[in-house]
Amino acid sequence: MPTVVDSSGWIEFFVGGSNADRFEKAIENTADLVVPAISIIEVYRWVLRESSQSDALTVAALMRQGTIVPLDERLAVIAAEVSHRHRLSLGDGIIYATALETSAKLLTQDSDLEGLPGVTYVPHPTRKS
Repeated sequence: MPTVVDSSGWIEFFVGGSNADRFEKAIENTADLVVPAISIIEVYRWVLRESSQSDALTVAALMRQGTIVPLDERLAVIAAEVSHRHRLSLGDGIIYATALETSAKLLTQDSDLEGLPGVTYVPHPTRKS
C-alpha cells in the first residue's frame, strides 16, 4: 500500500528520534513511498535551520527516492477544501490531500491529523497531544 510520511516523521527519522523506527519501514520502502513536494520544502528548510545546506541536500536526495507528487492547481483546490473541512494548516492540508489522492496511508506525529480517515497517528512521547 502506498504511504505518505509527513514532515514530522521524516525529521524524526533523520534525527534518530524515539519514534524513528515507526517511520523507518515506510521510508525505506521506496517503491510504495509517496512524497508530497511540500514535505521536501518543510524538511529541507528544517535541516537548513538546524544543520547545514550539505545535510539538507542529502536529506532531499533521500526523499526523492520516493514518488514525488507536485502541487498542481487540481491538488491545490483539493487541499484547500480538505484544509477547510478539517481545520488543518495549509501544509497539513496539502500533505493529507496528497495521501487521499494517491490512495496512500499517512503516517504522522502531528496531532492535528489524528483521527482522520487513512491517518496513522504516532504520538511523540515528549510532546502532549
